Formats: sequence, structure tokens, C-alpha cells
Amino acid sequence: MPFMKGPAPIRRTIKYLEAGRLYLKDQIKILTINYNMKGDSHQGTRDFVFWLLPQIQYKNPQVQISTFKNMSPTPFIRAFYNTGDQMLVDVDGKSKEEIYEHLIKVIGKSDTVLKAESLSREKKDNPANFGVGCDRHCICEISGQIPCPSTCPLPKHMRGKYKYGKVVED
Repeated sequence: MPFMKGPAPIRRTIKYLEAGRLYLKDQIKILTINYNMKGDSHQGTRDFVFWLLPQIQYKNPQVQISTFKNMSPTPFIRAFYNTGDQMLVDVDGKSKEEIYEHLIKVIGKSDTVLKAESLSREKKDNPANFGVGCDRHCICEISGQIPCPSTCPLPKHMRGKYKYGKVVED
């Protein structure tokens, strides 16, 4: 399989990408990561970009994420907001886990916001739903559907026991 080639191909699997926990706030439009390819103080940032950046990109498709290599003496992450403001996060000498946890705390959505968004996505008052606890008890209440079998019997060609020959017709 061609997608399983290269360094650490696990990073390209859906299961790995969905395991990310960092959902950026809606106000953040651009995220830049500056680091060098050499140096001990940049090792955590290099690991962060290698292992965790694909998850962040997968979970936040509306955010532009750029990496700048070998352009600054110290590693840092800059978040640009849609209001024109910027936030600078110093990641000098931190491990990838420390960087990740700090970003979740500082520029990530809180757990209460994530729960509220998941509830709003489920939208329980969908008019297409029917059954117990919904607006309609049966699909037959929607115009254009077959009448309810409890009030009017279905034609024999629509019933399984006649269709598959289990009952002999009279």
C-alpha cells in the first residue's frame, strides 16, 4: 500500500488522526510554528510538528497552519485571530507533550464548549425522525408514504410471507 511508506506511516491513518484532542477556538484563523532543524532546545517542537501537527490539521480544517524552519533562533508558535490580534507562545526547551497540553489550555476549546457543540450537532428535533419521543409516531403520518399497516393492510406483494412463498395464496 503506497500510503504506508515513509517515516512513521501511522500518522496517516484515520484512527491516529481522530485521536487528536486539540480543537482550536473559532476565532483563530492562522497558526504558525517557527523552529530550527538543529539544536536541543528545538527538539520538542520538531517532535510536536512530526507527531501532533497532522492531528491538529485534521481536527481544524478551517485553520491555516504553516511551519517556518531555520528562520528564528528560538522556537515559538504564533496564533493569528480574525480580529487582527496575535498570541505568541514560547516553546523553547519544552517537550512535545508539554507543548500540546499548553496549547490545549491556551488556544483550545474548553470541554464545556465541546460538549455544547456536540449536543447541538445531534439536533434531536429533526422533522425526519419518527418514533417514541418524536413529533410523529409512524412514517405513515407523512404525506406521500404508504398508509399505516395497522389501519389498512398492505398489498400482498409487499408482504414478505407472500413475496418469498412461505404462505400459499388463497
